[in-house]
Amino acid sequence: MARDANHPETHRGPRHVAIIMDGNGRWAQLRHRPRLFGHQAGARRVREIVEACPDFGVKYVTIFAFSTENWKRTQTEVAGLMSLFRRYIHKEMEAFRRENVQVRFIGDRVKLDAKLRALMDEAEALTAECTGTNLTIALNYGGRDEVARATKRLARDVRDGKLDPESVDEETLPKYLDTCVLPDPDLVIRTSGEARVSNFLLWQSAYAEYEFIDTLWPDFTREEFGRLVGAYGKRERRFGAVKV
Repeated sequence: MARDANHPETHRGPRHVAIIMDGNGRWAQLRHRPRLFGHQAGARRVREIVEACPDFGVKYVTIFAFSTENWKRTQTEVAGLMSLFRRYIHKEMEAFRRENVQVRFIGDRVKLDAKLRALMDEAEALTAECTGTNLTIALNYGGRDEVARATKRLARDVRDGKLDPESVDEETLPKYLDTCVLPDPDLVIRTSGEARVSNFLLWQSAYAEYEFIDTLWPDFTREEFGRLVGAYGKRERRFGAVKV
């Protein structure tokens, strides 16, 4: 049964799963290969997990592909990742359309090159009418950066008289976030054994459940995904309330 985005308690499984896909570089190093080899393997893994979502009742999946902090990596790795993103989007967008997957991107696009931005726009337009799984790709994304950009937009609306500052509350800011059309994530998974949120969906994940697992992302299977989704359904979520 589908769950209303405003009433998370009506559905036992997670409707929206967000994933921090960590461990590509280490996976490659364990095989004595360059880090980009691991990123390529990780990109292939995305398709398997997206295809598994309907089987587990997951309507929305958001993946953390490249953070605002990842520009600090070597120029070679960053250039390789940008090339990989272009190839991936070009290769997969038609397949996602056939599979009824709606694709969208979040993050600050300004710093990305024009060809990549054009491919992102094309993928979103091509899949805009798809009604199956919603795949959101966080590219040049940071939670703090997102909130800062949203606050600027909100401030401009106040300045222009479109928004009464006295009416601003915790329901207002989400309307200005990159994820304004998405429900908040119910479950956040981080692979590779690291136990931190790394500036990912900070506002949206205030009441999300977290799973930190040791599996490196290229080894993450649909079976493990299903196990984590199933475990979520056994949790008691009170959203700050006390069970009577």
